[in-house]
Formats: sequence, C-alpha cells, structure tokens
Amino acid sequence: MNQRATPITIDPDPLAPYAICPGWVVGDLIFLSGQAAIVEDGTIMGEGDFDLQLGQTMANIKRVLEAAGSDMTKIVKVTIYLTNMANFPAIVEARKTHFTPPFPADTIVEVSSLALPELMVEIDVIATT
Repeated sequence: MNQRATPITIDPDPLAPYAICPGWVVGDLIFLSGQAAIVEDGTIMGEGDFDLQLGQTMANIKRVLEAAGSDMTKIVKVTIYLTNMANFPAIVEARKTHFTPPFPADTIVEVSSLALPELMVEIDVIATT
C-alpha cells in the first residue's frame, strides 16, 4: 500500500523555530505534533495558569486540524502529557467541552517536564480527514 503523505502548513507557524512540522496527512489519517500553549507569535499563553494553557492548546489543535481540512469531531486518539497529574480533573472537563461522544481513545501520562519549562500540558492527536 502506497499512502501519500502531505505536511500540514500554518502561517504563522509557532513550531517552525523548533524544526517541527505541525502535522502530516497520511491517507485518511492526520497526525499532529504535540500541541501546547504556544501562540502564533511563539510566546507562551498562560504561564503558571493550567486552564489558560489547556484552552490555548485546544485552540491550537483546532487550528492545525482545520488547516488539514478536518475538525475536532474527527479526533480518534489523543495522548496527553501533564507536568502535574493534579490537573487531571481539568482534562476530564475539557474532554466534555471539546469532544463529543463517542470520545476519542486517550492516553494520559505525567512527565517531569515538557520541551519548554513553562509548559504544563501538551497533547498530540490522531484524527481522520
């Protein structure tokens, strides 16, 4: 099977300085790079505020999916990285706000840190076109 792979482009791209593509469309699947609270100009939204960071992370996921011709309803799998599992209840509420049943498959893990020390949450996504 030969699947066509196409990079997702956004402008401006806050991940470009880190040599990261926002995501790839491969056949009927979309694979997003981990999204965090990095806004279009490359700054971090909500330093020290988990709820603001989570909201910006979800907005970034939506933006990249839309650039790929998809949307939040087509997410089938998320992997969520938290620097503090005490924020898990906020994740549960965010699932109810940003996703609809049947909810995406999910893996959630606590990590000691993310790529930038100010980040508290990062989410990578697999979706369909």
